[in-house]
Amino acid sequence: MQNSKASVTNLLLQAAESGASDLHLTVGSAPFVRLAGQLKPLDFPVLKDGECRDLIFSLMTERQRNRFEEELDLDFGFAVEGISRFRANVFMQRSRVAAVFRVIPLQIFDLEELGLPPVVAELADKRRGLVLVTGPSGSGKSTTLASMIERINKERRGHIITVEDPIEFLHSSKGCLVSQREVKTDVRSFSQALRMVIREDPDIVLIGELRDLETVTSALRIAETGHLTLATLHTNSAQSTINRVIGMFPPHQHDQVRRQLSSVLEGIVSQLLLPEAGGDGCIVATEVLIPTLGIRNLIRDKKEHQIYSLMQMGQKRFGMHTMNQSLARLLSQDRINYESAVIESPDLFELKEILGVKGTTMIDSAGNQRVVDDYRITLEHAPRNEEQTGCLFTDLRDETLKKGSSFQVKSTQNQRTL
Repeated sequence: MQNSKASVTNLLLQAAESGASDLHLTVGSAPFVRLAGQLKPLDFPVLKDGECRDLIFSLMTERQRNRFEEELDLDFGFAVEGISRFRANVFMQRSRVAAVFRVIPLQIFDLEELGLPPVVAELADKRRGLVLVTGPSGSGKSTTLASMIERINKERRGHIITVEDPIEFLHSSKGCLVSQREVKTDVRSFSQALRMVIREDPDIVLIGELRDLETVTSALRIAETGHLTLATLHTNSAQSTINRVIGMFPPHQHDQVRRQLSSVLEGIVSQLLLPEAGGDGCIVATEVLIPTLGIRNLIRDKKEHQIYSLMQMGQKRFGMHTMNQSLARLLSQDRINYESAVIESPDLFELKEILGVKGTTMIDSAGNQRVVDDYRITLEHAPRNEEQTGCLFTDLRDETLKKGSSFQVKSTQNQRTL
């Protein structure tokens, strides 16, 4: 088991040093790491059944191994001294043990260093209410929350309680007293921890994930009692977050939940990670909702569909913005590529409108006409290497212009070959 532990430590070191976000171990494959959103194999032999199991089990305590063998799934966190912290998920696939390890930096970065807008710091400074950080898995929600907690910990004098499954970032007490509770280690369940948290004299409560009706109910109750409540949710936009929270409750409770949510909500930050232009890192794009009086009324009056237009207009005064406005800003700063923005945009036509993109009619060698984004045919966004195909010059997912075919721009009659 000691040799297995040394081997898996070496793999974790490679993942951390390469800047990967995740390490994957599975039988019948070499270990994979996720770099800038893409899975890549490590230079390591294919893992055999017993070898993979030993590598994973070497990181687990006897109690954790027993729990895994009983439940066939296990989440836990651990640290490798001098390397990083990791969040592990161990599971079964094809009757064999597999695992994914999320790399969690030992250093907690400031919100500004993460590239988050100043309004996120203002949300961390709130004294009470509900703040939700949302996005798909792997979008940096935990990192954002850790930075918010770190800011609070430095600048306030209060009691911070976190309820997590498992604990990811470790916080030492600075200006605040910090209590971190791990589900199934320090407390039996999320629901039990959240029922008791009010009696533990908190000022700030962090809930690792709003995963069911009971945790959402608890979050609203804790925020209603005058505590700043921070939590994550797997939704892709501010409006879908509001719909998700309300939709978790039975229909006869929707009006009551709308009143609660419109009263306690202080902000929603939805985020995505996109590949950095010309680099190996990631850039965060955000959508931020600040519940003005008008937005609170829309939530209460079942008019969520009107919230988006208020977000579009509230950028300068309130600091809120839509995802497309964030993507357009990052494009103007040359921090992301146009193709990445197109893929992640929730409304491609709106994004093009913000960018002022117009179409140019182009003809390929076969005589086919296509309207192409002018933004795509400017020199700085032309293909840099042979791996990029002619699809770059066509509209989204249009593959009429194949690599190696020629086309001309009608306005100039210039011939170009992909």
